[in-house]
Amino acid sequence: MIPNAMSSSAEKQSSLALAKKVLLLEASEIEMLAGRLDAQFECAVELILHCRGRVVVSGMGKSGHIGRKIAATLASTGTPAFFMHPAEASHGDLGMITGEDVVIALSNSGESDEIITILPTIKRLGAKIISITGTDTSTLAKESHVHLSAKVSQEACPLGLSPTASTTAALALGDALALCVLDLREFTAEDFARSHPGGNLGRKLLTRVKDVMRTGAAIPCVQDNAILTDALLEMTKKGMGFTAIVDANHHPVGIFTDGDLRRAFFNNVSPSETTIAQVMHTAPKTIYLDQMAVEAVEMMETHQINALMVVNHAQELIGAFNMHDLLKAKVV
Repeated sequence: MIPNAMSSSAEKQSSLALAKKVLLLEASEIEMLAGRLDAQFECAVELILHCRGRVVVSGMGKSGHIGRKIAATLASTGTPAFFMHPAEASHGDLGMITGEDVVIALSNSGESDEIITILPTIKRLGAKIISITGTDTSTLAKESHVHLSAKVSQEACPLGLSPTASTTAALALGDALALCVLDLREFTAEDFARSHPGGNLGRKLLTRVKDVMRTGAAIPCVQDNAILTDALLEMTKKGMGFTAIVDANHHPVGIFTDGDLRRAFFNNVSPSETTIAQVMHTAPKTIYLDQMAVEAVEMMETHQINALMVVNHAQELIGAFNMHDLLKAKVV
């Protein structure tokens, strides 16, 4: 349903003012959180970095939602992690935890019954506990091996009731942990892509030029002594919008595109009396087959071209592709 169009401008301004206040307050709380980071944070990073098992994240209610996101971020950045619901843990799911694991427990109050109940068992198993709470003197903070404070001075909720600034602070702290561990692991973009093979990001980071290029007879190509008519036939037959021009050693020496063809006809060039060398662009852009497809996209955008020729390390033409091929491979 469309909001009431008769809402007063004053009401709209009030909503905008509140929205800005919420965002600025939460940003301020995160800034203060950054200023309070100490050696405990470094200890938490070391525990996660050297964990021989998995990182198990747990929390109730809104803290649980934040915990799920922290576990997902850790898992996608090179740290095996999963979320365990604390209520289910008391009914069998504690069997998921081993003595080599690290448990990250979230509770703003630090007194959530479901979390406190499972702490003794976790400690008996030998797993290390990192707590993230808003109360430094809470039971959870005292019983953990490392405590990280996500304390905020106030919630962004106008009623002061709904977890808002506190959940944002806990989420930001979890992101900081995950990214510090990522950095120390020297986790790369390709490592990240391997955790996301089914998405656009994975395709972009894992696809190489050799995966998208056309090869063999599919490559539009003529010799540098060919006449323009031969080049036009090759372009029409291969349908890539250009043809490569090579010398006797099959090295690319030029390129002729649909745009060049229009310009040639505009200048009344005779296709049967003109050699391709007279109208081609020299020094064509090339790329190696083992380079990443995203590099090809960057090159094409930089030079404002729609196609590239692929060469081997002997500078011989072995492939070609255009923007349509990249779109088909979902690289762009």
